[in-house]
Amino acid sequence: MFDVAIIGAGVIGCSIARELARYKLDVCVLEAKADVAMGSSGANSGIVHAGYDCKPGTLMARLNVEGNIMYDDISRELDFPFKRNGSMVLAFTEEDMQTLYHLMDQGIKNGVTQLKILTTQEALRMEPNLNPDIKGALWAPTGGITSPFEVTIAMAENAAENGVQFYLDHAVLSIQRYSDEKFRITTSKGDFISRYVINAAGINSDLIGQMVGEHSFSIHPRKGEYCLYDKKWGDLVTSTIFQPPSRLGKGVLVTPTVDGNLLVGPDAVDVDQRDDVNTTDDGLRFVYQKALESVPYLPRTDIITQFAGLRAIADGGDFIIRPSNTAEEFIQVAGICSPGLSAAPAIGKYVADILNGIMQKKGRGLESRRDFNPNRRGISRFSDADWNTRAELIKKDQRFGRIICRCEMVTEGEIVQALRRNPPALTVDAIKRRTRAGMGRCQGGFCTPRIMEIMERELGIPMDRITKKGEGSKMVLGKIKDFLGEDARC
Repeated sequence: MFDVAIIGAGVIGCSIARELARYKLDVCVLEAKADVAMGSSGANSGIVHAGYDCKPGTLMARLNVEGNIMYDDISRELDFPFKRNGSMVLAFTEEDMQTLYHLMDQGIKNGVTQLKILTTQEALRMEPNLNPDIKGALWAPTGGITSPFEVTIAMAENAAENGVQFYLDHAVLSIQRYSDEKFRITTSKGDFISRYVINAAGINSDLIGQMVGEHSFSIHPRKGEYCLYDKKWGDLVTSTIFQPPSRLGKGVLVTPTVDGNLLVGPDAVDVDQRDDVNTTDDGLRFVYQKALESVPYLPRTDIITQFAGLRAIADGGDFIIRPSNTAEEFIQVAGICSPGLSAAPAIGKYVADILNGIMQKKGRGLESRRDFNPNRRGISRFSDADWNTRAELIKKDQRFGRIICRCEMVTEGEIVQALRRNPPALTVDAIKRRTRAGMGRCQGGFCTPRIMEIMERELGIPMDRITKKGEGSKMVLGKIKDFLGEDARC
């Protein structure tokens, strides 16, 4: 039996798990998919927003600004990439300029510091490749960029190191009140008993809430499509470039990534299916055309991949973080759309405070652990190391001398490390998220077979059982000779 069961291993669920690992609790995380960060947390812009977009007085505004401030410390503790590159919102008309002043006023009310309205000349001096016809820009130097899946993985690994148990491929099927103080959670791979449940199921959080009789909110999927450019275009802009926001979101952005690429997107289209992450010709064409309004020099070529993600839009336009109306021991953490990544560290603390309040009513609040370790070291990045460090890595482990992914210069040593982490990388995409093997210009065309050979050797499973991203995504069917027969000739 567990004290707390967290449903969902996205950035929100993993942030909550890491925060609760500070206390004397038995905590588990139940995730339907084969790895952490496989939903919205693995397919978004990677922007740590300054906090001027959110309506003053909302939970979204408060937690955005609080979370933004926390990123410097947690990126050092958890060893994931984070850079305060600043953000600009461009104005193309005089009406847009009024929007910028409104956003600045909102930001000031929310507690965002250092906001400034730039003239056209000031903006172009900072970003020479912007549209020269802009009327001005709102500058927010506290805005930043990170890798959303690396943030999630880092939080999960630190939580696991501190005793949180992760159960991947455990889809929640039903939840029943087991007694006055316990829940029985039935998953695709067995039952779990827990005193408290935290619903951080993202796009499916309303469905999970309905399992305990909560029908007070619903989640509406909103799809956004992106284009990722080769690293040769990574310095086309240095800050994150936004357009004036609309009813559907913050608009199409152009931004460098922390890994040196250039990212463009997203659009915003409400969809019916909760698993619709397909890209479309119309969507990608729209993204490119809108991005040209901000950066006219954006090329048509050198896009190395395209992808789409879903945002969990809740009724009411604010985060839903509170005890359930049907049972206060069941905490809802729903509707965490943008700026969810920015707010994630603060959401973890906020949920811990809610849980503490509920427990205190029962006579026992949260009790801190003296042995909690807030630090986590990431996988050694061969590509980022200097030559002396590379020599030391190879001296300690010769597998660091064998390059597997040429585009990103990822070594066999890094892939083996990924397979041995907790939670482990058990799919090709899981290795990709942890090491960047397959994220380069050829998108895994050269390295994927070699990665699979390493997985077969290290995990002791046949290659025809290795998957790209979990159930239903096998990479190979078997050996050709098994299909054609021993006497087959090519």
